[in-house]
Amino acid sequence: MSSRNNDCHAYDLLAVVGATASGKTRLGVQLARHLSGEIISADSRQVYRGLDVGTGKDLHEYGSIPDHLPYHLIDIIDVQTEFNVFDFQARCYQAIAEIAQRGHLPCLVGGSGLYLESILQGYRMVRVPENRELRRALEEFSDADLKLRLMALQPHLHNETDLLHRDRLVRAIEIAQGVPQPPPSAHGKLNPFVLGIHWPREILRHRIWTRLEMRLRGGLVEEVQRLLAEGVSHERLESLGLEYRWVARYLRGEMNREKLQEGLSRAIGQFAKRQETWFRRMQRRGVAIHWLEGGDHLIQEALERCSEVTWKHRPASFSSKGFGTL
Repeated sequence: MSSRNNDCHAYDLLAVVGATASGKTRLGVQLARHLSGEIISADSRQVYRGLDVGTGKDLHEYGSIPDHLPYHLIDIIDVQTEFNVFDFQARCYQAIAEIAQRGHLPCLVGGSGLYLESILQGYRMVRVPENRELRRALEEFSDADLKLRLMALQPHLHNETDLLHRDRLVRAIEIAQGVPQPPPSAHGKLNPFVLGIHWPREILRHRIWTRLEMRLRGGLVEEVQRLLAEGVSHERLESLGLEYRWVARYLRGEMNREKLQEGLSRAIGQFAKRQETWFRRMQRRGVAIHWLEGGDHLIQEALERCSEVTWKHRPASFSSKGFGTL
């Protein structure tokens, strides 16, 4: 599919999507620097303060003063606070508006499918109040029955942590039953240009394994130990998924270090497959994703694609002459 803009409107949002370990942050930062952009994280866990190693915030990628690249929706709430797609969408639209007012390009970067889709397809989000009658009716059902009910209401469930705890199951059913999945709507006249990073499956598995090794050496276990010492419960760590769930189990003595790395690497690989399935679903729903093959020429090709399209704000500093310096 051609990346050239045949629309009458210029693009006013750049999005960089891809599975975990695909290199989204690095690519997003490089593009934002060339396009006078600011990063908005579309990661469901990077919003939490203290979840650094496990979520791969990679804050060093943004540089240091005076060349620090502005970023948003990272380190904004306490780890004990619940944060959902409704909260994300509201804060993301606010960040987009503020960035545009400064004459910069909003650059949405991440892999949390529902978060991305809420912006790229402009979902109309509605808060669902507590339904006490429904909650009383659900009390007689087993956890297994509740899981089946939720999957029937939401076959493409994104946040699988809702399946792990009864109270989250009940709330997820309450939301799904209270408001059907909201239809797309043209919110705020956004016209996004979406780049996706694709790696062959075996190479992505290797990248996941290598990155996990680096995180384990770089303090992942110590990060979870610190969270526990600060009062974060094992139940909360379970709800945070993947790295935090597995390392918490390791610290409880449920597995050795070798089983931790093998099992967690496999779980992350399965998560990457679900992300790729979600992106294909986004495309079927009308989101045009311009895929780039991962490799040595990834940044070069991405910059060339961005130079081919029309931007609402096109900085005078953008020039393909800078490609070779990356």
